[in-house]
Amino acid sequence: MPELPEMDNYRIQLSQLILDRPITKVVINREKSINKEPEVFIQEVTGRRIIFIERRGKHLLFHLDSGRRLLLHLMLGGLLYLGTEEDRPNRSTQVELSFGEQTLYFIGLRLGYLHLYSAKETDEFLSDLGPELMDRKMNQDKFIQLFSKRRGALKSTLVNQHVIAGIGNCYADEIAFEAQLRPSAKIQNLSEEDLARIYEAARTVFHHAIEHGGYMELPLTQEDKLTGGFNDLCRVYDREGEGCIRCDGVIEKSEIGGRKVFYCPKCQHDK
Repeated sequence: MPELPEMDNYRIQLSQLILDRPITKVVINREKSINKEPEVFIQEVTGRRIIFIERRGKHLLFHLDSGRRLLLHLMLGGLLYLGTEEDRPNRSTQVELSFGEQTLYFIGLRLGYLHLYSAKETDEFLSDLGPELMDRKMNQDKFIQLFSKRRGALKSTLVNQHVIAGIGNCYADEIAFEAQLRPSAKIQNLSEEDLARIYEAARTVFHHAIEHGGYMELPLTQEDKLTGGFNDLCRVYDREGEGCIRCDGVIEKSEIGGRKVFYCPKCQHDK
């Protein structure tokens, strides 16, 4: 599932490619991917311009010049591609937004969605999300205060979108590795020093992942050489049986709360 770095990568690149260009055509191939009758959705979006793209957690918000928002969540398996009919991937698309000769293809929205909301409806829909780790308002002290109130496994807390928005399976494991703590470490047993280390680890991992385009498998455009660059830079996620890059341990795979976890049993600790 795309997480904060993947969605931020999309936000940054699309902001350079589609802003202020009129949406010339809208195609709905799967009605369940939208929240309006197709005719209403098409009428309200066609001819509009996207004037700003915002990320909130794992969501993208396309601000339309009408004041309304297109709210995207890719969920599991969702992808974006901007290009032409000739170079588009051979994948089924659920929604298509055309900008003249180029089309933004929303791929794999079997579980994801692209909803049209007013600004107020958008705020209400996202109101239960936790704060943003990379927001200017977030700092180490606020992070410690936020997490010191929690109980349970570190991984379960990191991926809880009501606690902090944008972290999923991959980056929770990468953050735990950077902080030299096991994903199973109990939050209530961690010191303020441990929580400060987690905060700095999370920011380090996210800066690195965003810089390298996240781990998505498909480039956003035919010319895109950035997207997916972090896939080969993951240090523990999906590396079961491989040697640890920090010590002579071997990466193990386990499960916490139904989620797979990857960690080094030698250099990551419960406390």
